Amino acid sequence: MTDSVDQHTGRTELSEEYEHTPVPPSARRGLLSVSAVWFGFPMNLGNAVFGGVIVYNLGLVRGLTAILIGNLVLFGYVGVLSHAAARTGENFSLQAAGAFGARGRVIAAAFLATVVIGWFSFQIGLTGSTLHQTLGWSTWTGAVVGGVVYTAVTVVGIRALSLLGLVAVPLFVVLSGVAIGFGLQDGGTSLGGALSYGGAGHALSFGGAVGIVIAGFADSGTMTADFTRWAKDGRSGVIATLCAFPFANGVAFGVGGIVVAIGGAVNPGVDGGGFLGLLAGHGPLLTAFAVLFVFANLGSVASHCLYNAAVGWSSITGVRMRPLAVALGLLGLLAALTGVWSSFLDWLNLLGVFVPPIGAVLVVDQIRRRRSPAPVPAGYRTAAFAAWAAGAALAGAAHWLAPGAADAVVGIAVAAAVFVLLSPRRAQAPEPAALPSASVPLG
Repeated sequence: MTDSVDQHTGRTELSEEYEHTPVPPSARRGLLSVSAVWFGFPMNLGNAVFGGVIVYNLGLVRGLTAILIGNLVLFGYVGVLSHAAARTGENFSLQAAGAFGARGRVIAAAFLATVVIGWFSFQIGLTGSTLHQTLGWSTWTGAVVGGVVYTAVTVVGIRALSLLGLVAVPLFVVLSGVAIGFGLQDGGTSLGGALSYGGAGHALSFGGAVGIVIAGFADSGTMTADFTRWAKDGRSGVIATLCAFPFANGVAFGVGGIVVAIGGAVNPGVDGGGFLGLLAGHGPLLTAFAVLFVFANLGSVASHCLYNAAVGWSSITGVRMRPLAVALGLLGLLAALTGVWSSFLDWLNLLGVFVPPIGAVLVVDQIRRRRSPAPVPAGYRTAAFAAWAAGAALAGAAHWLAPGAADAVVGIAVAAAVFVLLSPRRAQAPEPAALPSASVPLG
């Protein structure tokens, strides 16, 4: 898929994004392009912050173990959904119709398409605060510039996400390596010595750390079909997922953990393993690269989330993706400027409770459809909503009553089990139902 040139005007037209229909085989993209979309997404500064918080509380070895387990869980269910998306070409909203029903998918899609706007807003706020803390920029200036740039990237579409990933990943690898080198030089700690770092915090359990890793990509991971529907086949979709989990996500979390373990973080209990401060004060060239890194790295996350939101709401309302991206981008920017993104950690805990059960329902449904294809059920599929509610309820109970448990894992297991019990495989397939192309009543 490439941008086309209008023969009458000579202007380059933005390519089709297939918001309402499966991506046809002729428009599919190569493995490198699809993989770049996914591995450029989780390898970001925000995940380094979370990785540092985990290691600060658990120590380096236990922290990295929790990070690995969380990523393997993500790979398991995101991989299944990616395989299905690449096989059918369907985006998340179309994919959700099989599990939740032709009308029920609107509820699931609207919920997740709204949640990811919060992620977009968080990345804008993080852009402003990071540039302020490390380079002295105005917080508002950094946030506004970031919001405008990230929205513009999203409007271009999937091609821009792929190109941004190809820029963001090398920058992250190189600059995080340089930062760790400065941290080792200034702190006098060796990498070998960092292995003995036992942590200094007590606010996070091992299960809680696993839950944070899963919750961090529970929403966009569940919506993976928006990205991997562009792959040529199921195998390519799974390989693209593998590039994200555990590779890119694990590297980002691990870098943040190492920064804390070598003593390179000023306030690891709050700011985790954010390493940009280690790059400050080393000359104008490195400072310029640091600014480019902030916009490319955080912009990769923000634009992916805004793309999820715009494609999701486009599928629901019938409005094209690009106008929605502009409107939702403005909404996310306004939310960031109010400072709501500072309550992000509490919100992340809620994501770990409510989002993973949706993915579990989709995984069970896709595995069944792979073995025995069936038409999309009409209306609302009660079993799917009951499983979602049960998974969220038990995950919430685990969060409040058993703080050491991994909330997301509990939610996934319960939702999958309930969905299997309430929707036994039937010999007679339900009647097919056409998906609504515009908004439908939710009641």
